[in-house]
Amino acid sequence: MTALTVSGFETFGDNQFATPITLFPDLRNQDKYQVRYDLSHVAGSHALKFGVDFIHEPVLGGAFAATAEQFTTFPFNPDCYVNPVGSDCGGATSALPFYYTPPTSQCNPPPPMPPPGMSPITCTFTPAGDGSFSQNVQRLGLYAQDSWRVSHHLTVNYGLRYQTTFGLFEGSGRTQAENNAYITLQALQIPIVPSVPSDYRKQIAPRLGIAYSPGGSEKTVFRAGFGMFYNDLAQNGWATAFQGVNNTNATTGPCSLTGGSGTYALTGTGCLTGGAASTGNLLGSNYKTPYAIHITGGVQHAFNEHWLMSADYTHEQGNHGYRAYSYGGAADIFTPLIPASDPDYATDQANVVPSVNVFKSDNRSSYNSLMLHFQGNMRRFNLVANYTLSKAQTWGCLLGELFDYVNGVCNPLNAFGPGDYGPSGEDVRHRFVLAGTVHLPGGFELSSISQFESARPITITNLNNTGRIYVNGQPTSLDEFRGTPYIQVDMRVTRPFKLGERWEINPFAEFFNIFNRNNPGANFAVNVAQLPVPSAQMQPDPVTGITNVTSVCTVADCSQTVPITSLKQLEIPEGALGDFFGPGTTVGIPFAAQLGVRVTF
Repeated sequence: MTALTVSGFETFGDNQFATPITLFPDLRNQDKYQVRYDLSHVAGSHALKFGVDFIHEPVLGGAFAATAEQFTTFPFNPDCYVNPVGSDCGGATSALPFYYTPPTSQCNPPPPMPPPGMSPITCTFTPAGDGSFSQNVQRLGLYAQDSWRVSHHLTVNYGLRYQTTFGLFEGSGRTQAENNAYITLQALQIPIVPSVPSDYRKQIAPRLGIAYSPGGSEKTVFRAGFGMFYNDLAQNGWATAFQGVNNTNATTGPCSLTGGSGTYALTGTGCLTGGAASTGNLLGSNYKTPYAIHITGGVQHAFNEHWLMSADYTHEQGNHGYRAYSYGGAADIFTPLIPASDPDYATDQANVVPSVNVFKSDNRSSYNSLMLHFQGNMRRFNLVANYTLSKAQTWGCLLGELFDYVNGVCNPLNAFGPGDYGPSGEDVRHRFVLAGTVHLPGGFELSSISQFESARPITITNLNNTGRIYVNGQPTSLDEFRGTPYIQVDMRVTRPFKLGERWEINPFAEFFNIFNRNNPGANFAVNVAQLPVPSAQMQPDPVTGITNVTSVCTVADCSQTVPITSLKQLEIPEGALGDFFGPGTTVGIPFAAQLGVRVTF
């Protein structure tokens, strides 16, 4: 029996294949206790309310996959390792050498050497580790608010909330001071994380809301609001920093740099050894609780008892959002303890300076929208129509999400660089939804919902998902590419039957995607390896590291190409919306229908 492990990729967000699934915990544990007390009092035109909320989470943790793994990579298709060989085997005329060794062998013996000019099979063994992380967090919130009815036409709501945390930046009862990456950076005098973070004590959030109805008809209402909302929930993105201080990985030992040119080395039990090939994970020194500023304004008017319409504007600004900075040892960060005059400067730096992921809270994002709502209720039918014109933007590298934990930077030394600000995954410029029910003669009811939205953005990355591709020598920006508009119409027909006073039978027929439209959404090729481009253009330039795409293949073997004149040529659907794991798992595609009956008694 042969055991096969397939490493997958997560399928959420605008770049659903950019994040390895191994970056998400495969175990989550949480115990949560909450005590809340609210006090309200009405005094004349004021409705006062005070409250306190305390949350105790003694268990908030989990684990990343950390079992021993033997990973074998075969550079050619399976038909290249059997006779007769396939057509795309690098010119081989007979079966290439195959390789298999059980995981217990730990890649011993190593893979056989391939024929001259052929890419080799690689085998890598990773020993078991401790992927666990754990927190003990308390959250405290206090608030006071008042609803003041100033007059018959005007109501003002205002309030203030204060909240804070205790132990948010500790893992397994330890601070980041016991993370060997932090100790090593201090020893090397690299100041990217000069101190350990502490709980943020300035989470003061005012809120204000106003509703005004002019005239005596009270058919029109103007409303406006302002508020600040903090969100200190633990994020998957920084969990690896807590893994660094678990019971296995934490250290309190010393670390120092010793030696000289050609012999520099880290000494001490607190060191993160391995140089640039090793990677540590740390929380940034100035980590602050992310918050959003929410501003709204709108008007609603009832034309009569059957019809009303409203328009609302919303602005939401995200501040101190999460971002991951990936510093390469001896590439982005250097120790000043090794002088530039060292004849082995580059090698010595790479031998002692580790690579480090630092999780900061310096991202910013914005969301603006105009929402129109129209509603009617008549004897024979009712309908609801909603249209939203919106724009969502953020800073990011491969992914851009509002107020989320997936955003990173392309260049940690220039985190707000050109092309790093663009549409977020939620940037749907136009969205229209029409829903309604018609009561037909004979007791039949016809219901329908139609959804129309403009294309969502995507980013196309280089081969190893570390940056965005170039096209014709020009860099592409965050989420510069777009999927296809989403359009779907569903319908339901039912005929209720009453049996006495207690029984009701509802046979129904439901129809999904009645126009049989293919809806890829944003499920498009997001890595250059998925594109129909020459294989040479998938590889980064050996000098600049840039992946530059200039042409697309017009035939399967790529013997014929055409130059790229539009980015649309690189927008390749990978499946239907929801079709993340191959054919057969689509949502509403193709057209589908079902019959059923519902009995109520």
